[in-house]
Amino acid sequence: MWLASGVMVEAADIPRDLSSLVVPCRGSLENTADPFEPYRLVDAAGGVVGAVAGYLRDLQAAGCSPATQRSYGMDLLRWFRFLWAVDVGWDRATQVEARDFCCWIQGSDKAVRPHWRRVGQDPASAVPTTARSAPAGVRRPGVPNVVTGKPTPGLKYASSTVAHCDAVLRSFDAFHLEAGRGPIVNPFPLVRGRRAGRPNAHGNPMDPVRAQRSGRYRPRVPVRIPRAIPDEKFDELFAALHSHRDRALVAFWVSTGARAAELLGATNGDADPGQQLITVIRKGSRSLQQLPASPDAFVWLRLYQAQLQGDASAGADQPLWWTLRKPLRA
Repeated sequence: MWLASGVMVEAADIPRDLSSLVVPCRGSLENTADPFEPYRLVDAAGGVVGAVAGYLRDLQAAGCSPATQRSYGMDLLRWFRFLWAVDVGWDRATQVEARDFCCWIQGSDKAVRPHWRRVGQDPASAVPTTARSAPAGVRRPGVPNVVTGKPTPGLKYASSTVAHCDAVLRSFDAFHLEAGRGPIVNPFPLVRGRRAGRPNAHGNPMDPVRAQRSGRYRPRVPVRIPRAIPDEKFDELFAALHSHRDRALVAFWVSTGARAAELLGATNGDADPGQQLITVIRKGSRSLQQLPASPDAFVWLRLYQAQLQGDASAGADQPLWWTLRKPLRA
C-alpha cells in the first residue's frame, strides 16, 4: 500500500494495535455426544467450521481420545476468535497473524464467563471471585495454596496454555498444507536454525541432551515442582469424609495413582478383592489395566457395598459407584 509521503509499505509491516483489539467470545466448541464426532467447532452463526472438523476427524483416526480432541478444539477456538476479530481468513493467515496472536494471548486477560448459576441475573453480580479486587478471605489469582502448593487460576493464560496453542496450531496448519489447503507457508514456524526434524537430531549422542524450543513463538514453560500434601493434612481430610463411598474412592485414588475419571468408570466386576486389584480404562490408550490397591481401600469398599445392599444392582457390569442421594445414579 502507498502512504501519503509516496513510500510504498507492505501491509505486513504495519503493526497491529493489540492494546485496543477486542476479541469477542464468538463461536463455541460443542459436545455432540456422537462417538464419531465428539466435538465440533461452530461459528457465531452456528455453522460448523469445516477446516476444524476435518482436523479433529484426523485426530480421532490417529487414536486420540475425546478429551484430547476437546483440548485441541479449545486452542483452535481461541485462534479462530482472534482471526474473526482481525477479519482474516484462516487460509490467508500469515506469520504476522501468528505472531500477533501469541502476543495477544500472552498479554490479555482470559475471557470471563458468568457462572451457570448466575445466568440471567444482573451482570454486575456475575463478576467471579478471581477478579483483581478479590474479597476478603479469597486468595488472589495465581497465589499457591499454602498446604498443597497448587496455585489458583490466574487472570492471564498460563505459559503452558500458550505453548500448547503454538504446537496445536502448527499441527493444524501442517495438516491442511499436506492436503493442499490453507496458507502457502505455515504461520507458526519452527525456531530459527532448526530443520523440520526432531530436536537434537544431529547432536553427539555422548553429550547430554539439551532442552530445545520447537516453536518460534513458543514461550518458556517453567519446570513445575512436584506437589505433595502433608500426612497430617491428609489424615484431617480423610477424617472429614462422611461416607464409606468417599473413603473408598480416596483410598483407591491414593493407593493406585489412577485418574478420577478412570476410577469413576469402574464397574463391580472390575474390583478384585482376592488379588487386591482394580481394573480401569486408561485415558490415553483406552485399554484395560489392573492396578494394585491398598487393603484399606477394599475394606472401605466392602463397607460401602454393604450399605447399598438392596438399593443398587450388584451385577458385574453395573457401576461400582453411585450417588448418595436417591434415586441412585451412576
